[in-house]
Amino acid sequence: MTVNDLAAVTTDPAVAQVTAAVVLRPQSVLLTFFGDYALDGDVLVAAGSVLDVLGRVGIGEHAARATLTRMVRRDLLRREVRGRRAYFGPTEHGRRIMLDGRSRVQDGDIVTRHWDGTWTVVGFSMPESWQRERHDLRSRLQWAGFGMVQAGLWVAPRRVDLAVVLEDSELGEYVRAFEAAPVGPTEPARLIAEAYDLPALAARYTGFAARWTPFDNDGAPPADPVSRRVVLTTDWLQTVRDDPRLPREFLPGDWPAIHAEMLFRRVNSRLRRPSEREMGRRLDVIPGQNAG
Repeated sequence: MTVNDLAAVTTDPAVAQVTAAVVLRPQSVLLTFFGDYALDGDVLVAAGSVLDVLGRVGIGEHAARATLTRMVRRDLLRREVRGRRAYFGPTEHGRRIMLDGRSRVQDGDIVTRHWDGTWTVVGFSMPESWQRERHDLRSRLQWAGFGMVQAGLWVAPRRVDLAVVLEDSELGEYVRAFEAAPVGPTEPARLIAEAYDLPALAARYTGFAARWTPFDNDGAPPADPVSRRVVLTTDWLQTVRDDPRLPREFLPGDWPAIHAEMLFRRVNSRLRRPSEREMGRRLDVIPGQNAG
């Protein structure tokens, strides 16, 4: 199959339905793909194989190539040329990002069922002109599960290692962090409601469940297990990426994240083996630098 043939590929029904409903960012798809299929085996994947996978999920060649170039520039992927072919694989920095994403997808529960009552409180102050640095810090705090109570004051209902959150940055000197607990008149439930947009968070999980329930044990083998699993995992990661995993006691009884998580795990479990077999057949790979 040539790159020009990619647009003619018949997509899996789940892939077609989900990609019509949500925008899957090309970088998110690539992080999912390399995290699932190139991380553990330490392999490099041919550009043609990468373009094939992305083409099957609706990402065109131009966007795919531009994203690969950008990820190399950002030290997420490395590029090696062997003969006439270019191969890509994760850098050490990229590996850390992918492992973090995998942990977010696979490890623990989507809600905190046993909470010890500890909050981590973060305050920061930096020059007003530092818009990029301020955005970077806010993004790191959101990824770590913090919610903003007021300007410059963020909280998370758990112990958080800020050294990990601020790793590879120079923002630590502008941050002050404490472990604390709310006292009157501040009530924890009200603090949760103010710091986090619970209706918007619930809507993300409701949407995920609506997209994937039709393919939960639908009886038919997937037409393209690789594409279906890449889209499933990317969709789930975009759904959970900044979920604070709040204590169960502060969430509604019918909190949709719990059902959505069970759905994801069922569908993913059924796709794992057929997608890995298909990847072994389809991918053009070579050993990475650390492969034995």
